[in-house]
Amino acid sequence: MNSQTAASRKVKAIKVIGHRNPDTDSICSAITYSRLKNILDPEHPCKPCRAGLLNRETEFVLDYFKVPVPQLYTDVSPHIRDVDIRPAAGVDGETSLRQAWMTMRDQELDTLCIVDGEQNLQGVITVKDVATANMDGLDPYALEIAKTSYQNLLDILYGTVLVGDVTGKTVEGRIVIGSGSAEQIEKSIAPGDIVVVSNRAESLLAALEMDAGCIVVCASSKVSRTMQMLAEEKGCILISTELSTYVAGQVLSQAAPIRHYMTTGNLLTFTLHTPVEEATRIMASVRFRYFPVLDDDGKYIGVVSRRNMLNLHKKQLILVDHNEKSQAAEGIDQAEVLEIIDHHRIGSMETDGPVYFRNVPVGCTCTIVYQMYRENGIDIDPTTAGLLLSAILSDTLMFRSPTCTPVDERAARELAQLAGVDLEEYADNMFSHGGDVSGKTAAEVFNGDYKIFTSGDVRFGVGQGSYMTEKNRKAAQALVGPYLPEALAKQGLDYIFYMFTDVRHSSTELRMAGEGAQELVSKAFGVEIEQGVAVLPGVVSRKKQMIPTLINAIKQDQE
Repeated sequence: MNSQTAASRKVKAIKVIGHRNPDTDSICSAITYSRLKNILDPEHPCKPCRAGLLNRETEFVLDYFKVPVPQLYTDVSPHIRDVDIRPAAGVDGETSLRQAWMTMRDQELDTLCIVDGEQNLQGVITVKDVATANMDGLDPYALEIAKTSYQNLLDILYGTVLVGDVTGKTVEGRIVIGSGSAEQIEKSIAPGDIVVVSNRAESLLAALEMDAGCIVVCASSKVSRTMQMLAEEKGCILISTELSTYVAGQVLSQAAPIRHYMTTGNLLTFTLHTPVEEATRIMASVRFRYFPVLDDDGKYIGVVSRRNMLNLHKKQLILVDHNEKSQAAEGIDQAEVLEIIDHHRIGSMETDGPVYFRNVPVGCTCTIVYQMYRENGIDIDPTTAGLLLSAILSDTLMFRSPTCTPVDERAARELAQLAGVDLEEYADNMFSHGGDVSGKTAAEVFNGDYKIFTSGDVRFGVGQGSYMTEKNRKAAQALVGPYLPEALAKQGLDYIFYMFTDVRHSSTELRMAGEGAQELVSKAFGVEIEQGVAVLPGVVSRKKQMIPTLINAIKQDQE
């Protein structure tokens, strides 16, 4: 079994993935829940993934506990790698037309892909190309023009070399059928021609005297030692074949190499990352049946057809830390969701069938994952404990958030012991790294922890940055504040809000963009907006304090 076939049969891992613009909880819950699933059900392997770039806080956490960054999947719609790629072997460009036809016939393919020794795609040839070449094969110079090797002649004639060395030699001359009288044969032959003769000695001698480059003796006719010596003297290649003169003349033109007839320009190829939707659209626009597929290194690995698209294997997902379509990776509608582990409000996610849905009103998804470890009697190693702890500290703002429950705090304190870290010292260090915006662009900071929500016909985004020092918070405001109108225009939303949260003093300075955004915030929170900023004492939770209040205000406007 070749590597491509083995790869295609390999069990594909279930992807455990959080929301776009992932925060620490989204990443850590994906990693730790994957570990739990792999212990409980190793026959269905899971791997942690992410739907966006890491923020600095999460980078610090993964670096601190020496954990690799999960693979990035911004789009979970099916790609060519998710269909059954047919591992049709690439063929050498020197392959004869006849051999190409036999391969197509035996493998029930109408397209062959021509590759070099390193599996680089050189071109393609179809049944139509082979048929056209055969029907147009009346040119006696066809083999010379195509620089056909003598080895191809031997293969197609099932021939044996009686005189001469064909190694590395190509045809230089026409194809001539040596029929008729010796005088007629002499008139039709030029030096270097390939002459097909029967068992008539005078025909063979005439061809030799006219300096034929190669003589094909048909019907396994015996060639005298004298004739062989004369051929050797003349430098003429003698080939013997069992085929009749008629058949040999018919098949000789099929010895031409397929590289001469293959299509090389504007090849329609797909990569493993080509979306199935795009590939299907391209397939519908042309008459080809099979299309070459290239791997990540640009090497040919097989072909796909429209039929393969029917055998689509949707990506299987477990969603953590979100259950709303607007927050999920692109293409979620074309994936198969198996489970959802979350602690947010139940949103707009729809699934094709029933799923395992665990939604618990705690401050962090990793608190739920911690509970599942305990429920299943699975020991929590120090690294896993550190990841779970980091997520809980991040989501609960070190227990200051109103979303924090006693369950979260008890879990965090136990996990700190298992991870071997001082909880308060580690939290300060983590938040300090997370709040550092030096060297970052406005877009990078803005997208660090940002989600989109829907209420009726209104779509709005809410971002949040949590800061332990006033210096980091002010630096972030100066960077992100002017960027909000630009982000609003790019995303086509009604409003954008960004929370600059002071962790130590449990308060938030809220900036906003969008027509009517200031009036909405003023009414929702009962505060005055000064220079585009609303100061919200005691407000630190996006999930429990910001989102419900904004949605209530939006609903009142719509009534």
